[in-house]
Amino acid sequence: MVENKLFKSKKIINDTFIFSIASVVLGLLVGAIALILSGHNPITVYSALIEGIIGKPKYIAWTIIRGTPLILTGLSIAFAYKTGLFNIGAEGQFIIGALVAVLVGAGVDLPAFIHIPLTLISAALAGALWGGISGWLKARFGINEVISNIMLNWIAFYFSNFILMTTWLKVPNSETSVPIKDSAKISIDWMKGLVGPATSVNWGIVISIILVLIIAFILKKTTLGFELRAVGFNKFGAEYAGINIRSSMVKSMAIAGLLAAIAGAIQVMGVTNVITVLPAQEGYGFDGIAVALIANNNPIGVIFSGLLFGAFKYGGTKMQSVGAPSEVVNIIIGSIVYFIALTSVIRILYLKIRQKRTSKGGSE
Repeated sequence: MVENKLFKSKKIINDTFIFSIASVVLGLLVGAIALILSGHNPITVYSALIEGIIGKPKYIAWTIIRGTPLILTGLSIAFAYKTGLFNIGAEGQFIIGALVAVLVGAGVDLPAFIHIPLTLISAALAGALWGGISGWLKARFGINEVISNIMLNWIAFYFSNFILMTTWLKVPNSETSVPIKDSAKISIDWMKGLVGPATSVNWGIVISIILVLIIAFILKKTTLGFELRAVGFNKFGAEYAGINIRSSMVKSMAIAGLLAAIAGAIQVMGVTNVITVLPAQEGYGFDGIAVALIANNNPIGVIFSGLLFGAFKYGGTKMQSVGAPSEVVNIIIGSIVYFIALTSVIRILYLKIRQKRTSKGGSE
């Protein structure tokens, strides 16, 4: 009887979905406290936030548009984490994907049914190469992937600006590239009649969900996924079992880079259609870290956490209509991530307390 109760309590405490929901609620509470301290009514402000997310069809559309690249950067980081690596380089991989998407999208004239997949595949391969560099450095020389990825982020940042400013890509007297051709765009024109002509509705969310399902399948159902997860769980045990851990590291970072680069390509092909000279890193890769954390590095979970981030990012701008600073959204997001990080500590403490009580009850 005691064991059954303990099993049920473990099942509840290990339910990461419950912890994620609780963390979101606590994050909103912290945001409410910040609003009260700054002299604003949380109910009024949060009502404006919700209205800005679901109040109109175009708001919902923009929430999905803003969340789509975060789903893929979150997936990139979650995948690498599952294989024992921390892909902090998703930002640079995103930039490389966007750059290659513009190069292929604007520089090649092909029918759409060839041009679109060619652009996506080119960006994906470039991202895989970029991510694979840090995997190779770790496998060959033992260089920590966090350090190499941070360096690669800055290299990608300056490389993109250099290519844009010194090649045919740049529009004269501007800091913007030439737009990609219509045949490389993934916008959904017929949807604009429902959500408004200024809304950049595109097939990116569909592509993202397909990639999430593919990655979930690879991790759970394939030999490659088993090998990568085995290396992530215990690389020494995996090596003893005959798995090539060096090859697995390179493969893992290459796949992670591929996913983040596709995020950059989708952003170009579906939303901006151009790239600009970057004054600073855009943050999609870094936001992806938080997305992966909220999802507990679950590939399916990043769909929901990515859309949640998209909702906060877009709906947060509507808070200014009631006089509240949009920066409150950053407080909420930061608090959610903080509480998510605490869940593992809370889980360990809870289970230890339950086990002590159970052992005392059994001894009596």
